[in-house]
Amino acid sequence: MVRAAILPAVGSPLEIDGIDIPEPGPGQVRVRLSAAGVCHSDLSLTNGTMRVPVPAVLGHEGAGTVVSVGENVTHVAPGDGVVLNWAPSCGACHACALGEVWLCANALSGAGDVYAKRASDGTDLHPGLNVAAFAEETVVAANCVLPVPDGIPLTDAALLGCAVLTGYGAVHHSARVREGETVAVFGAGGVGLATLQAARIAGASTIVAVDVSPDKEELARAAGATEFVVASENTAREIRSLTGKQGVDVAVECVGRAVTIRTAWESTRRGGRTTVVGIGGKDQQVTFNALEIFHFGRTLAGCVYGNSNPAEDLPVLAEHVRAGRLDLGMMVTEHIGLEDIPAAFDNMIAGKGGRALVVF
Repeated sequence: MVRAAILPAVGSPLEIDGIDIPEPGPGQVRVRLSAAGVCHSDLSLTNGTMRVPVPAVLGHEGAGTVVSVGENVTHVAPGDGVVLNWAPSCGACHACALGEVWLCANALSGAGDVYAKRASDGTDLHPGLNVAAFAEETVVAANCVLPVPDGIPLTDAALLGCAVLTGYGAVHHSARVREGETVAVFGAGGVGLATLQAARIAGASTIVAVDVSPDKEELARAAGATEFVVASENTAREIRSLTGKQGVDVAVECVGRAVTIRTAWESTRRGGRTTVVGIGGKDQQVTFNALEIFHFGRTLAGCVYGNSNPAEDLPVLAEHVRAGRLDLGMMVTEHIGLEDIPAAFDNMIAGKGGRALVVF
């Protein structure tokens, strides 16, 4: 039996309880978690913005050590450090055939499975976003683990599984920021801090961080922001004033709110690019008129998992870490236990801090 944070029903508080996990079957891997990041997507699962079969063990941004493997697993072995990949591509669907593995139609096919039982009453449990990282140990499909690159501590490696892949990919794969371009990043939480660092790595000349909390300025500047703007109804105007009244070349929205997406769009120059990373609900309706779409010639694009291929991108990210260009530790503003996840959700809603990291 191991401890886990269980979501009994959508809209219900998490419950810390023991769960019984089976030994890995063919094509499965059992992992002892070292750390798991608390991501906004986990919050979206608890409140129904995103769907999850319940009861479930959430958590999808994690890293740990392989305890045991089932038959036919050859790319990892007991004792290996691994990063959890919550959205493994199948390699066979239409999106995968196009090379767009981040849009794989079967990436979450295992999320509806029963993978464990609640120790207290035998209730079947589902793995939230495939990997159920809010637990001391988990059992996942073999394609849900990737070897931790050399030189990356396991606790830091947890962030690579979502926040860093998403933020780095938004800049380098989706928006394709070029050296010397100007960038605005909306939201300075975990993904936003990774995005700011990615913009700095890309060689952006001006990097504007936008957040509702003025307390985020020091953290944002440490990640690479050259300017900081407290979000208001004048945000787009302030950003244009910082860029010769033109607007930024690229805006990356990491919040998932209609007003923020609209402001990000308005903050870019004519011909600018806006990449939306934040996950919003169906009630968040963004409106544009036909004339402005023509006149401004801007591009608005969604971004899933940073448009990344984790197997290819993890070694690239690791090289940035080893070279000192990417600081994983600075993104973490609190280390917590499983029982502290609800408070981390509250801080997220209030716009406080960067990434909260569950350390086992």
